[in-house]
Amino acid sequence: MRISLVTIFPELFPPVLAEGMIRVAREKQRLVVDVVNLRDFTDDAHQSVDDAPFGGGAGMVMKIEPIDRALRSLAVGEPGARTTGTRVALTSPQGRAFTQRMALEWAVLDHLVIVCGRYKGVDERVAEHLVDEEFSIGDFVLSGGEPAAVCVVDALARLQPGVVGQFDSVESDSFHSGLLDSGYWTRPAEYRGWRVPDVLLSGHHAQIEQARREDALRRTLVRRPELLEGADLSREDREFLARQRRGRGTDA
Repeated sequence: MRISLVTIFPELFPPVLAEGMIRVAREKQRLVVDVVNLRDFTDDAHQSVDDAPFGGGAGMVMKIEPIDRALRSLAVGEPGARTTGTRVALTSPQGRAFTQRMALEWAVLDHLVIVCGRYKGVDERVAEHLVDEEFSIGDFVLSGGEPAAVCVVDALARLQPGVVGQFDSVESDSFHSGLLDSGYWTRPAEYRGWRVPDVLLSGHHAQIEQARREDALRRTLVRRPELLEGADLSREDREFLARQRRGRGTDA
């Protein structure tokens, strides 16, 4: 997979790309990451990438021309004419929330381009005519899209084949199955009087698997109940949740 990051701060990325699962994915040649300096596509001495908004108001707006030129240099084509393996996304607080489901969709792309927004916003014609979609990593404001882009790169890197040693570890992660993950413990079995659940020390794998599933269901019900609406639940799962709801005295 190839990811191209279009940014006005290319120096932010090299340290992050050299660590963790991103480094592993790149070393195993499962992931190629290009950092594209947007200022290289300006046409003035000051390499200006922003201008005042039409109609007035505070803040500056990223210009369309450098972004268009940068995308043309990547040969990704125009929206509607792109190959199914190519996608161009813009970081934006107005975009759809980036989720694990989106990560799974994007992880199989051949080429993903992320345009990192900055300033007050990006010329609306970029969203209307140059990118396939806008996305956000949460309902909060960042100085720019670069941190959001790093989150996406990390999420996609660990989904590439052969990057994580045991892929079942990935499959049990929070959100991957539609639920929050269960809790985990390690040695010592007791610390300051706080004990690891006995079932995890039993060696009975079927009981451990059931206990973890029930813990994941319980955590999701308490912390993120809205996730249950789209989760793949068995009859046993639904019966367990019904008992939990009765015990809590709620219909959530």
